Amino acid sequence: MGGRPAPSAPSAPDEPFRADARSGEAARRTRSDTSAAEVSAPVPAGRSAELAAAHSNEGTPASHPDHHAAESRSGDDARGKASGQRATAARTRPALSSSLLLPETIATRISTARGPAVAARVGIALGVSITVCFLTGLISHWIQHPPTWFYWPAHPVWLYRVTQGTHVISGVIAIPLLLVKLWAVYPKLFARPLIGNPVRMLERGSIALLVGSVIFQLVTGLFNTAQFYPWKFFFTTTHYAMAYVAVGALAIHLAVKLPIVRTALRRPMAVPAKSEAAQQDTSPREVRTQGISRRTVLGTAGIAAIVAGLAVAGQTVPFLRRVSVLSPRSGEGPQGVPINRSAVDAGVGELARNPGYRLRVSAGGNQREFSRADLAALPQTESTLPIACVEGWSAGARWTGVRLRDLLTAVGEFHGGDVRFESLESGGLYRTSVLPGRHAVDASTLVALRLNGEDLTVDHGYPCRLIAPNRPGVLQTKWLSTIEVLS
Repeated sequence: MGGRPAPSAPSAPDEPFRADARSGEAARRTRSDTSAAEVSAPVPAGRSAELAAAHSNEGTPASHPDHHAAESRSGDDARGKASGQRATAARTRPALSSSLLLPETIATRISTARGPAVAARVGIALGVSITVCFLTGLISHWIQHPPTWFYWPAHPVWLYRVTQGTHVISGVIAIPLLLVKLWAVYPKLFARPLIGNPVRMLERGSIALLVGSVIFQLVTGLFNTAQFYPWKFFFTTTHYAMAYVAVGALAIHLAVKLPIVRTALRRPMAVPAKSEAAQQDTSPREVRTQGISRRTVLGTAGIAAIVAGLAVAGQTVPFLRRVSVLSPRSGEGPQGVPINRSAVDAGVGELARNPGYRLRVSAGGNQREFSRADLAALPQTESTLPIACVEGWSAGARWTGVRLRDLLTAVGEFHGGDVRFESLESGGLYRTSVLPGRHAVDASTLVALRLNGEDLTVDHGYPCRLIAPNRPGVLQTKWLSTIEVLS
């Protein structure tokens, strides 16, 4: 009949060869050495049939072409997954490093402990420390330069000792907290773009102002505790002005970052943000095990802050003096009280020892001069008062002398009012001081002649000095020359 000839059936001996060829191709895709060896070896026609029959009798599905195809697909899937993971990691690392203005070797090794979780918690402690330091610093400044509305009591007598000691201790505590805070946010300082749009410029500018002003305050304040002034500006006014800059920048920073802080505080410490896990191309569980943990960083920050505080607290708290190894003042000194400014520094040594010394006192329109012997002949009173200096140190002592209100009454009528004191010093910002009326009439305010049972040494203010409750030591005028009632 006409038409297309029927395809000829393959001969029986050829079937095993074709099956083995298909098996060899699948085996090559899965990189199986055993299957590849089987396929690559030449198979005689008779032996091919025997092998096929043996595999069939054993019931092993491994020789079936469909099974080889499944193995190939499984191997391809595994290799594809691994290759995809490597590709994702390769893409992530450049993306992370390219987002920072840092070398890739550094950007890809940034600790997962750096970030909002640590920065937010350390930032809260740092903010509290700075706020306490700022408020107690305001008190000290207003006592020395009082606004008309400011009121500072004479009692309790130890109040300034506590506030100024707290001021210095909180400032020292802030130093390690600031270092940890900067460590936590360090990568963000190099985030791209460095400048960006105006909003970003303002944000980064406020951060620069905050960091710079806080560092300035802490460094100059620390130097002041040691009475080390390697600069030309006047410390008191500059430190006071920069305090407002630091607190203002802190308030702006907190307002901008408040949403981030809230989010960081809500998230458990052990669970990293998804973005952090994505950046590292790891799961949250894996992120937690990389490098130092956040809890370790926070614990170290807390311990460092406590140690720093204890290292200087002894100059204010007597029972901590043995552990306060970094205190500029130990609380000890001549006659049991440290000395900030000696008679030699003040240039009053000869004037103070002059036998012709006289103290001039003006009150109620009258004026009278007293020698030291005259003062010693008046009724004597003993007061136990601390002397506390702006550098943070303080010491309690027993002072003996004439009550100021009794001395003024001996000259003329005195019904209260502010009193001005002048020193034998010829110059200096603190050669004069004004004592508020509430302190002038207090029974514990003395023109002191003796300290802890001994006559004053010249470095402690001989021949006589002012000692009043709850006042900075810089206003406890030494080497008195005149006393005058102002109102």
